[in-house]
Amino acid sequence: MENGKSKNPYFTIVMPTYGVEKYIERAILSIQKQTFADWELIVVDDCSPDRSGQIAEKYGAEDSRIRIIRHEVNQGVSAARNTGTKAASGEYIWYMDPDDYVDAALLEQVYASIECSPAQAVLFGHVEEYYDKRGSLQYTHSICPKEHCFKTAEELRPHIVELEQETLYGYPWNKFYRLSYIRELKLEYENVKLIEDIVFNIQYFMDIETLNILPITPYHYGKKLEGNLTNKFVPDYFILHRRRIEMLFDQFSYWGICTEEVRSILGSLYGRYILSALERNCNKQAGMDHAQRYRWCRQVFSDGLFNELIPAARAKKSMSLRIALLFFRWKRTILCLTMGRGIYIVRRLMPVVYSKVKSGR
Repeated sequence: MENGKSKNPYFTIVMPTYGVEKYIERAILSIQKQTFADWELIVVDDCSPDRSGQIAEKYGAEDSRIRIIRHEVNQGVSAARNTGTKAASGEYIWYMDPDDYVDAALLEQVYASIECSPAQAVLFGHVEEYYDKRGSLQYTHSICPKEHCFKTAEELRPHIVELEQETLYGYPWNKFYRLSYIRELKLEYENVKLIEDIVFNIQYFMDIETLNILPITPYHYGKKLEGNLTNKFVPDYFILHRRRIEMLFDQFSYWGICTEEVRSILGSLYGRYILSALERNCNKQAGMDHAQRYRWCRQVFSDGLFNELIPAARAKKSMSLRIALLFFRWKRTILCLTMGRGIYIVRRLMPVVYSKVKSGR
């Protein structure tokens, strides 16, 4: 489908770029192959140390719809997205990662959805593609939402917890946002590790009324079994993810729908982060001995958010989480520490097995 070129493009695609020379060409080509042509691509070169920027410039010289903006110093993904947002001119904005790629019909499908039912956001599914350290694809895992067009806040809000449970709420690259609404809110990405995406989405979705969900999986999300940010040791991992759960809890409280079901889902998500933190605490980079891990665990047990949500938490599919939640509710510190050590060993020695179990929820 070819669309007549308007003064401003219908879609702005923002691609923050740093150290992705192996992948960015594939990402740009997947945009150029779109069956809907009315778009602009803004590549924000965040002072990349490799040839990522030059590769983007090559395509920009050949296609006037592609623009490259350079940062003089590296500022991080949040700042790069904010730079792209300021330069955007489309009706809708989409934040795509440069090491991923998309199917050719995505923009056309999103456009058709908006034409049929105007919405403040459009959400779709994705395929997780897991690669080993040599770059070989090990396996894939598809997450496809059910189709729905929400037209009121009352209808939409109870569904958000399901999106979070399905790992569809937090990402920015599986959503198109109305650019004028972002600017109306003066919304920017916060410069924080791991949770910058969900922080942005919680703020954007706080008062919206309309959302289209498409039952498609056009986005190919590459995940490295070793070496990506979620696998690397991050000192503030638990603090950041506790904030994530607290923000979600505050959002549902603001909406007045913090039901037992919501508490159960948030509690199970929080339980996963606690379990992951127990495993990460065993990493030498954590610098924690047994006594320190013990005290950390006792502090978590005494936290108000823990006592608000963990008693309501339920694990529907994961046996490991079901066991962990029992230990958490009983506040059995030694059992929790032992379980964390066991997961640490499995993750270190059998990363593929660990990742398959985790992605299967």
